[in-house]
Amino acid sequence: MQKKVITKAILVNHLNETIGLSKRECQIFFESFLKEVCSSLKEKKEVKIVNFGIFKVKNKNARIGRNPKTKVEVMISERNVVKFKASEFLINAVNSNHSYSDEKS
Repeated sequence: MQKKVITKAILVNHLNETIGLSKRECQIFFESFLKEVCSSLKEKKEVKIVNFGIFKVKNKNARIGRNPKTKVEVMISERNVVKFKASEFLINAVNSNHSYSDEKS
């Protein structure tokens, strides 16, 4: 089974074809969008995209972990992780035979 991956280049090309802006403008737009999402998450703000989902930062406390191969215990440091909760609309779109644009109209 071949794994399908959507890359940034594919998304930029799709924007170029659907919006009509130049590829460079689409790339700048896409990178600006990602930069804004990342900076908001760094500030621990939730990022809510209607009909898509919510990204939020959660703090994980330090804990003791174990290497399953060697059974050696190590300390895992405290860190922030990004959580994503898909919207009901996205879940329904993924589970139906309709495309996202069909669902939206």
